[in-house]
Amino acid sequence: MSSLVFIGDEVAAAGWRLAGAATRIPAPGTEPAALAAALEEAQLVIVAVEVAARIPEAQLRAALRRVTPVTVVAPDLREALPYPEVAARMKRQLGIES
Repeated sequence: MSSLVFIGDEVAAAGWRLAGAATRIPAPGTEPAALAAALEEAQLVIVAVEVAARIPEAQLRAALRRVTPVTVVAPDLREALPYPEVAARMKRQLGIES
């Protein structure tokens, strides 16, 4: 069992491999299967936001809610895809902001 699996593009995966992570670079259309496999073998799963965008929302939400393994979506540092505005969403849900 790997302690950490990164799912994302080839360039980012190279950096994660240098840090000792197992990496998966899914072909287009295989992102849901890559996530399902990683959930079975890792203690921590990091999914690049561009990969997360191609995973069905229900599957991704289920993975993020799991206690084990911990699953997180890593933001895109190049900002090619917007990262969800978590703070604004939390304020709306709490009724602080509309």
